[in-house]
Parts: sequence; structure tokens; C-alpha cells
Amino acid sequence: ATVISVPLGVAAAIFIGEIAPGWLREVLKVGVEWLAAIPSIVLGFIGLVTLVPLVKKVFHLPTGLTALSGSIMLAFMAMPTIVSIMEDALNAVPRSYREGSIAMGATKWQTIRRIVLPSASSGIIAAVMLGIGRVIGETMAVMMITGNAAVIPKSFFEPVRTMTATIAAEMGETVQGSEHYFALFAIGIVLFAITFVINLLADLALHRGKTA
Repeated sequence: ATVISVPLGVAAAIFIGEIAPGWLREVLKVGVEWLAAIPSIVLGFIGLVTLVPLVKKVFHLPTGLTALSGSIMLAFMAMPTIVSIMEDALNAVPRSYREGSIAMGATKWQTIRRIVLPSASSGIIAAVMLGIGRVIGETMAVMMITGNAAVIPKSFFEPVRTMTATIAAEMGETVQGSEHYFALFAIGIVLFAITFVINLLADLALHRGKTA
């Protein structure tokens, strides 16, 4: 999901913030905010009735409830966060930077790549990290469209159950104090560790960018 959402989100943010005309920019910004406000359970239902049959048909699978479906849906859910925050970061770059670059003979694309993006790097990193956090912590949508099968998958075209979905699905049925109970808490610790490492790497990257 991250592999899909980050490149598309960055490209969309650059288009909205640097290329699109004023009227189109406002329309797209409102659309992105609306997408970010849709509850995950609603997106899961939409994916169940649209994306799942499409994946099944395109890849000729016995079921569309696969890891691929979940990845695509999570990428769609993470993109509004990435686009919105990154577009704000691009807007925060002073206009004088762009004007100075153009005045020195740089093209618009050179200005975006060499001036605007490096200047907004901290905001871009924050946007990507928040997008990844949205992907890691999502529960309901993936429970609905990944098949929720407690098996080890061999490919992205098989049903799966994510760690968050496992906790949500089994916590209400386990006996308090049992091995099953503690195993679910262990899964939660793993999720916490992953999130902590991602935030730590983001903080180091931001600190390095400020130092440079």
C-alpha cells in the first residue's frame, strides 16, 4: 500500500500545489479533504462491492478478497493524508524561492525538483510517515476486503488477515489470561514497535534535514 500511495500521493500533491490552475486547485483540494473525511468502514464497503469483484475478474481468481485488494484500498485511504499535508508543505515554501529560480533561468520542472521539493522536505517526510501510519493502523477496511483468513499467504493474490484485524476479530472471544490473550497483546506490541521505529526514522530524517 505504501509503494502505491507514496508515489501517487507525491505526484498528486505536486500537481495540485505547483501545476494546476487556481480554480482547479481549489476543486481538487476540496475533493481531497472530502476523501480524507470518509469513514474507513464506508471505504471498506465500497471496496467490497467494487474493487473486490474487479480484482477477481482481472486476475481470474477464485475470490477477490485478497491481500492485493487490501493493499489497493489502503493506498487509496492513505493518499488523501499524504496529498493534503504535502500540498500544505509545498505552499509554505516562500514564493521568492520560485521567482529567484525562474529568474536565474531554471525551468518550472527544475524549480520544483531542485528548489521547492528540497525546501519542503520536512513536510514531505511528515506526510509520508502519516500516510504509512494510516496504513499500518487500519483495521475495519482490511477486515472486510482481505478475506480475513488466518493463514500464512504465499502471494498477494490470496486471502490474508492483518495484525490489526486479528486483534479486533479475536480479542472479544479469548479467555482473559490465556496464551491466546497474551498472544494478541504480543501482536499489539509488534505493531507499537513498528510504529515507534517509523516515527524514530522520520524524526532522525527531519533532524538531519534541519542540520544540513
